[in-house]
Amino acid sequence: MSAPGKPFLDYEKALTCIHCGLCLSSCPTYLETGNENDSPRGRIYLMRAMQDGRLPVAGTAVNHIDLCLGCRACEAVCPSGVPYGDLLEHTRDHVEKNYSRPAFQQFLRRVIIEKVFPYSNRMRLALLPARLIKAAGIESYLPQFAREALSLVPSDAAEAALPEFSPATGPHRGKVGFVRGCVMNVMFGPTNLNSIRLLTAAGYDVVTPPAQECCGALYAHSGNMDRARQCACANIAAFDAKDFDAIIINAAGCGSSLKEYGNWMPDNSSAKQFGGKVKDLTEWLVSNQFLASAKFNPSNKRTTYHDACHLAHAQRITQAPRDLVKAVARNNFVDLPEADVCCGSAGTYNLTEPAMAARLQRRKVENILKTGAEVVVSSNPGCLLQIRAGLEAAGVSIQVLHIADYLAQAIQPPPTTKSPS
Repeated sequence: MSAPGKPFLDYEKALTCIHCGLCLSSCPTYLETGNENDSPRGRIYLMRAMQDGRLPVAGTAVNHIDLCLGCRACEAVCPSGVPYGDLLEHTRDHVEKNYSRPAFQQFLRRVIIEKVFPYSNRMRLALLPARLIKAAGIESYLPQFAREALSLVPSDAAEAALPEFSPATGPHRGKVGFVRGCVMNVMFGPTNLNSIRLLTAAGYDVVTPPAQECCGALYAHSGNMDRARQCACANIAAFDAKDFDAIIINAAGCGSSLKEYGNWMPDNSSAKQFGGKVKDLTEWLVSNQFLASAKFNPSNKRTTYHDACHLAHAQRITQAPRDLVKAVARNNFVDLPEADVCCGSAGTYNLTEPAMAARLQRRKVENILKTGAEVVVSSNPGCLLQIRAGLEAAGVSIQVLHIADYLAQAIQPPPTTKSPS
């Protein structure tokens, strides 16, 4: 038995779990394995055991913690309001400081995830060989883990130069800040432009501060809370939240972290103020009557919607994106079975836990096929990459779009005023 170390858990929060089991049917890993240790209540028991020194920070316990997607579906159904995401992030921070991982996992977590993904220039360079390999069609010569990672790289990944200031095109209603993101910035540049287009059409001037950094989610999810807080401080300074009606984000995972800056730094009033101003793109558009003013060309394609975990569970936003999609799809909208069950992306989970990620990817693809949909819409870059790769592996041609792209291609342009002849 190990001696208790420095406390890493807020024990009062951990004890709010009454082990009722209502979370079990919402936990993707428990649905797949049926193992109590792969359930939220089982993992909380493991966390407390590590805190008390009853379990070492090693082998089996770490494996079950690692296998958690961090999707927070358990939070949405918990009658006791257990802040599972907060407990998980602090546990992972403790694990990374006290557990020696195998060399390959160290490379993935400390180099690829922490030294490449959060930096646009580095990610751009890292993607070059992947694109060349895909273009040459030589993926089959790579080891399995490399083939699986390469399948996530989209052939149409593109950047876009985002203006620092974009004026409102609709009747002026205010000014918002825009978070460009890391993966979004490098792989989904046109989506960022479409997001800005929607915001300006809704009547908002949009400012994209050039000094912004990674939101910190990648660090928080991989157990590096110190670096996550550094990112938070940099973004608070870059945006100066007092100047904006809201700070808009179009990536669910990033939005969840941005909103939780106050939890990361509970004694920092600026962090709480910043987090309070963060709004998901869909949340902001719907709450500001965008649906009442926008004119959409209806789609005749059967369309479904996949809930990004950190939008549905962490932020509790499920209706707003559906209302927006239905405004275009209308009678062609179809519900997706298990729409809020994780697709297996979970940030960088599909790199660190590829076997379970693949199982959840197949589950998601099977459910999509049941709908007969021609278009799948979601609101997070990781989900889009994971679902696209899964459909491609299944040999199915179904369009997978970010909600901003789906809306932007359907919205009618504002009428132009003809100059007098």
